[in-house]
Amino acid sequence: MPWPETQAVGGWWNRQFNPEIDLVGADHSPVATRIHFTGTIKWLATPFDHHDLTAHHAAATQIPGHVPATTGTVIVSLSGISNTIDARGVEVVWGPADITEAWQ
Repeated sequence: MPWPETQAVGGWWNRQFNPEIDLVGADHSPVATRIHFTGTIKWLATPFDHHDLTAHHAAATQIPGHVPATTGTVIVSLSGISNTIDARGVEVVWGPADITEAWQ
């Protein structure tokens, strides 16, 4: 991971559960002073696409401490990412093999 200073990983949602962010990497918990990355998990039979990325970026801006210019993005997808996606600004893409490898 490109954020070695990350000490806590969890999720985030507001009181309406909309949006719901699957992954948030922070400097510590329960109250972070710096958000290093946000991420989304799409465990579907279709690739992660531009619409998914756009929705994630829009939702992530609601997290207190999220800074669009410096907060990274992580995508976890069962079916990879679409070849039409503009993945600039996406630092990490994990698939099933990456998840399995992380537990070994």
